[in-house]
This record gives sequence, C-alpha cells and structure tokens, in this order.
Amino acid sequence: MTTNDKDLSGRRPRSAVAGAAYVEGASHHPWRRYVALGDSFTEGVGDPDPRSPGGVRGWADRAAEELSIGHEEFAYANLAVRGLLLEQILERQIGPALALEPDLITLSAGGNDMVFHSSDPDKLADRLDAGVELLSSAGATLVLFTGPDWGSTPFLGRNRTKVAVFNENIRAIASRHDAVIADLWGIRELRNPRMWDQDRLHLSPLGHHAVALMVLDTLGVPHRLRPLEPGAVPPRNWQQARAGDLVWARRYLLPWAWHRLRKRAAMDEPRAKRPTAAPPATSAPVTGFVVHSFRQ
Repeated sequence: MTTNDKDLSGRRPRSAVAGAAYVEGASHHPWRRYVALGDSFTEGVGDPDPRSPGGVRGWADRAAEELSIGHEEFAYANLAVRGLLLEQILERQIGPALALEPDLITLSAGGNDMVFHSSDPDKLADRLDAGVELLSSAGATLVLFTGPDWGSTPFLGRNRTKVAVFNENIRAIASRHDAVIADLWGIRELRNPRMWDQDRLHLSPLGHHAVALMVLDTLGVPHRLRPLEPGAVPPRNWQQARAGDLVWARRYLLPWAWHRLRKRAAMDEPRAKRPTAAPPATSAPVTGFVVHSFRQ
C-alpha cells in the first residue's frame, strides 16, 4: 500500500493522509513519538555502529534520525530483540510500546517463525491480527512489513511460498486495521547479495539504508537519504557457488543452529537497545557503511 492507496472501505490510512499533507506544504510531519517493535531486523543486526545503543544502528535508527530533524520534541524507542518469535514479540513488546504513548509504530514479526520453525503462515497471521488490533487501539499510525523475496537465496529460498502467503495475510490485516504497508518484497535491490550481511540472515548496512529510505518514502516524509547502487555481482560458476555455500554453512549456519539448541539462562537474554523514548542521535553520517560487510 502506498500513500495514494485506499483500504477496502475507501478510506486512506492515517499516515498516508498525514504524509501527503506534509509533502503538499505542511510545515512538519505529524509524528512526535516513534516506537519500533520486532526482532533482529528492526533491532539493526548486520549494521554495526559502536556509537549506537547495543552496538548496532539499523533501518529504524536511520529512519528515526531523519524524522527527528527539525523536530526538537521527537522521541524514539526501539523495543526489538533479536531471535524472538512472533508470539514473544507481541507478548513482550505491545504492553511497553503502548505505555510509551506513541503516535507512530512499526511492527515486523513472523520471519523467525517461518524460517526456523516452519510455522503455518495462516496461523501466524491470525495471531498477528490480534496483536495489530491491540496496537491500533492507541490511535497511532501503524506500519506493517511484508517479508522480503528470498527466492534466490540458499536455505532461505525454500520459505519463499510461505512468505508470499504470509504477505497476503499482512496486506489484509493492514486493510482491516487502517495500517500502512512497508513492502520489503517490492524492494528489488534486496535481491543483490551485497544488501545482506555475510551470514545471509541479516541486512548489511547497505540493506538497512535501503529499508530506511523505503519506510520514509512510504510515510511520505521528505528526507536526505538517497538510493545507493550496490554494484554488479561478480559472476560465479556452480563450483564457486557451492564452495561459497559450504563456507557459509560452516561459518554461520552450524554455529547458529548450535546456539539455538543450547538453553540459555534468563540473565543472558538480550534486552531492547532503546527501551525508553528519547531523541535519536542525528550526528551519524547518512550512509555510514562498513565496507567489509558487502563482501560475499
């Protein structure tokens, strides 16, 4: 759904109306407090920055930095925690999010369920619908994410059909609850390996930049971010591709699987990097990429 789309009732989403007004000449965008919910995607894993809380930046931080420019009272909280499943995100983050009284909320959840637990996308959507209904009670602009197209990605590509089904459910949920869709599936640049971290599970800094730009465009907010081309992918024959897959599995997939199987003490559970709403840092460079993250 874009800022010009209407839902099934013929109404334009709250954020689409507000964003369009801003583009057409209003002096400020309408949001003063933004809260991000989700897992590692929203936390910013894959976009290292020692100046940022938790040592990672990510698309949500990048978007918040742009939203804060010229808005001294703007505040931002990021409750996302890596590794969480959809049910955990809803149970642990909705209450704290509503307590912060946001007028802008982003929610991305369900990816870990489908990729690592082979969960049924329709059942996930039913649970997501209930969570979105709670969030919508705040009257805030609510942004939901479709999943990316992993069709050309080894291991993750096997979930492409499930992601597509889940995406259609998300679009229906957004329509029912007057939410806005941030369409990851539609970002063609994400098909380039350089948009992804070397672990192939998380976005690279370049990928996080692309998502931040898309979210701001979806909201109709003018910003400083510019599209960046990751460059052509060097051709590889099948032997090189297979060798690269084996190295990836040994370096990233097997350690990840072992880590997931281990029982971790509660004190070791990661916590949200920005649990309270505060002004985001705006001194970081617009791109701020780590070059070595682009290598295959």
